[in-house]
Amino acid sequence: MAAGLAALLDDIAAIARVAAASVDDVAAAAGRASAKAAGVVVDDAAVTPRYVTGFDPKRELPIIRKIAIGSIRNKLLFILPAILLLSQFLPWVVTPLLMLGGAYLCYEGAHKVLEWFGVGHHDAEAETPVVEQGPEQENKMVKGAIRTDFILSAEIMVIALREVAAESFVSRAVILFVVAIGITALVYGVVALIVKMDDVGLHLAGRESETTQRLGRGLVKGMPVVLTVLSTVGVVAMLWVGGHIMLVGVDELGFHPIYDFVHHAEELVAGWLPAVGGALAWLTNTLFSAILGLAIGLVVVGVVTLVQRVRRGDDAAVGAH
Repeated sequence: MAAGLAALLDDIAAIARVAAASVDDVAAAAGRASAKAAGVVVDDAAVTPRYVTGFDPKRELPIIRKIAIGSIRNKLLFILPAILLLSQFLPWVVTPLLMLGGAYLCYEGAHKVLEWFGVGHHDAEAETPVVEQGPEQENKMVKGAIRTDFILSAEIMVIALREVAAESFVSRAVILFVVAIGITALVYGVVALIVKMDDVGLHLAGRESETTQRLGRGLVKGMPVVLTVLSTVGVVAMLWVGGHIMLVGVDELGFHPIYDFVHHAEELVAGWLPAVGGALAWLTNTLFSAILGLAIGLVVVGVVTLVQRVRRGDDAAVGAH
């Protein structure tokens, strides 16, 4: 009886050790996969604050919560099952689908760039703070943020998937689940910190210490500038990420000249200053990706505009009859 109990306890201890090792393996793999997607995580954090600008301060955190929940839903209910099944049974489909998302990001970024130069339809609502436009506009902006998040989340998850492609199906699912939760918490935690920093400044400005007051006033004055810069960075990030998706995608589909040209430019620039060669290579790739993203985005904007005009013409003709 005692011997049997001891054997059972040994088995339980062995199972516990295996389980602990599995948890460590999952954590390590999730960390590696998240690190590979770090560039897109930065873009996600830069893009999102522009959707929160203009809200009543009391609505900022609830809005961020809504977008974060939408992001989790995107990752866990749609993206994760889809990429797991596709990578298992139709791996060749993943790249074209990712490129469609990249084209959408290029379109969004190019559309904003054109608006900067006064070209195209400029929505008058954009000039009015959301707090003055009512809950319908708030809901519209939240939906827009969740749509953009879907593309960025897909890119993050696919990059992470490629890092753990050699794992078993179940291990991939668990690792990507951890990545989805961890990255969403990181991105929207940072976004919440950014958009509430002015409130922190107001709180500090009311303290007794003169140094603390100066810091608080500095935060209050500086945050509008930070949000404006982040909004611009968000647009550039969409062009960069979208362009990079297209750059890698066309190479994987068999058309190599564009990718080879950018890769050669990276090597050339990296050789100028070997001490910072890695950073220069990254900047070179980012620059060419953004240029490609803008070019593709302008083409997509042109096609969408043409289709819209044709449809309006058809509707006008139908109305005349």
